Amino acid sequence: MLIKFKIKIRKLLPVNLMRINKNYLVGFIDSHVIHYPAPLSLTYAWSFGSLAGIALVIQIISGLFLSMFYTAHIDYAYNSIEFIMRSVNYGWFVRYIHANGASMFFIVLYAHICRGLYYGSYMTPRESLWISGVILYLLTMGAAFTGYVLPWGQMSFWGATVITNMVTAIPLAGKAISEWLWGGYVIKNPTLKRFYTVHFVLPFVIAGLTIIHLALLHKVGSSNPIGSDSGIDDIPFYPYFFWKDFFAFSVFLFIFGALIFYYPNLLNHPDNYIRANPIKTPPHVVPEWYFLPFYAILRSIPHKAGGIIAMLGSVLILFSVPYLNTSIIRNTTYRPIFKIFFWLFVANFVSLMYLGQRPVIDALVLLGQYETLIYFLFFIIIIPITGTFEHFLATYNVDLISK
Repeated sequence: MLIKFKIKIRKLLPVNLMRINKNYLVGFIDSHVIHYPAPLSLTYAWSFGSLAGIALVIQIISGLFLSMFYTAHIDYAYNSIEFIMRSVNYGWFVRYIHANGASMFFIVLYAHICRGLYYGSYMTPRESLWISGVILYLLTMGAAFTGYVLPWGQMSFWGATVITNMVTAIPLAGKAISEWLWGGYVIKNPTLKRFYTVHFVLPFVIAGLTIIHLALLHKVGSSNPIGSDSGIDDIPFYPYFFWKDFFAFSVFLFIFGALIFYYPNLLNHPDNYIRANPIKTPPHVVPEWYFLPFYAILRSIPHKAGGIIAMLGSVLILFSVPYLNTSIIRNTTYRPIFKIFFWLFVANFVSLMYLGQRPVIDALVLLGQYETLIYFLFFIIIIPITGTFEHFLATYNVDLISK
């Protein structure tokens, strides 16, 4: 009798599952998480996207807790941060999660972008996916910058002063725009309130756009490391890639925990623990580490407007990558010429990050100009030329073999 009952249950199970799957929410989760087809050859490099999503959730939750005690007023902002750190139960923990969470967010974000460049995730049919990712990157930079101002320390105040003063380079309307950003003629309380409002709203905008980004991803599917979109080797996302992402998250959590508990101020500037003083400029004004490459590009151009255009262009040029590419091979592993230039580009980016925190001296400014030129040449010259040349070599070799 028991054996017959088990057989009956097994026969009914698929039918029941099909009935459950007719529910919209269950069916959505099943098709986009459990049975979502993913290439068998996906590596841990594809976990950076999910880690970025997790980092965003951590930032939103920790930010909401901080907003309960933060006061967006120039007379109380710094004190409210100190109150959170010293008097609120586990306030120091939440503050360090939020401060270091921004750094962890950008670490996985830069790794995610590098993975996309290396494996050609911007190529057809994923142009829209890449564009949406660049928009997410721009919004994340905006959220990070406005958040950097809120502690109202020395670097917060003077960083906001330097960045907002850039708009004065805009012909005719520059001064009016800067006064609108400040809420007056100087950086005062209205400025801080506006930055706080933008910083509070942007993460939710980013979360909404992230859903669109995921929808575009699931429309075309994850790119295959071997460069094939045939779908022959696709397997369900769960449990294979679920547990792979879970392991990646465990490593992420381990590094994150080490930062919070042992090196909480490693990636933060010490001058931001000094109350903002509008009449005393710090010896060296620098942004957070994830903005340093673009800050180095800004400083390497002696002309104010030229430096601003170069800095903005260094980010906006990412939009052009799908249209500058001429290669038919996705994976850089199979592109020996482009691979050399790719890693030189990564090294150049890290070098710009180093230059961004160094004092302004003639030798470093000159080096920054060379590295800025290399940065732009990679996108404008290297990507299209190497793709065309490698395609020519591949075609030439095939012709030789056929003969």
